[in-house]
Amino acid sequence: MTHTIRGNIKPLRGRVLVKKLEFGQQKTTGGIILMDDDMKDHGIRPRWAQVYRVGDEIDFVQEGQWVLMAHGRWSPGVVVDNGEEVFDMRLADNKDILGVQDDRPEGITTRYD
Repeated sequence: MTHTIRGNIKPLRGRVLVKKLEFGQQKTTGGIILMDDDMKDHGIRPRWAQVYRVGDEIDFVQEGQWVLMAHGRWSPGVVVDNGEEVFDMRLADNKDILGVQDDRPEGITTRYD
């Protein structure tokens, strides 16, 4: 069962909310296929997601940036309809954000593209 939240959400203190979590299989430039691991015990790898909102105590990422997170270090998703877009939002584990970049990484697939 999927819950839909309508409106805007503001995270508290040191929380990072993300959207557009990367799903689906990937093919590396060398031709290696990394399988999708949604609810499976294989295909474990870091995933990209776009930062939706950050709490007041967060200073290492900004809204709109893309973060690379260690595998499984996010909460189950909740569908958000903020009046402008509908997306799958998750709470990221701040300790396991491995990297950040301003532009969308090439070749990623998300559920709401």
